[in-house]
Amino acid sequence: MKKLNIKEIKDRNSSLINQLLEVWEDSVKATHLFLSNEEIKNIKEYVPQAIFGVSHLVIIENESHQPIAFMGIEDTRLEMLFIKNSERGKGLGKQLLNYGIENYNVNELAVNEQNPNAKGFYEYIGFKTYKRTELDEQGNPYPILYMRLEK
Repeated sequence: MKKLNIKEIKDRNSSLINQLLEVWEDSVKATHLFLSNEEIKNIKEYVPQAIFGVSHLVIIENESHQPIAFMGIEDTRLEMLFIKNSERGKGLGKQLLNYGIENYNVNELAVNEQNPNAKGFYEYIGFKTYKRTELDEQGNPYPILYMRLEK
């Protein structure tokens, strides 16, 4: 596995936000099978603000300097981690999450219970569920698992 360029983004211009939005949508359509296309479209409207508002935005670029994965961190909490579907399974999520753990002491996150691959990935890294809610943060009926890193 070749190590790609991980970099922190300070300047969040609209061109970059649009590229990350494409990564987000591609990732969500492949992994959040419980969401309808209409729900994805509705959520997509809030994603640029979330990307723009997170304290630490870290991306991985391919050889053409196109973002193929990104994560957002707030304090020690992973707020988002998305990988372009064609790039899944190549260790990018692990590279990003380890970067967050090493540089920002990331030790908490929330994941949709209906996204078993993500839950399994976080468990593989060492996160354990400590709380479950029936509804997501927007009050929709998508159970959320709150996980903490156990060293």
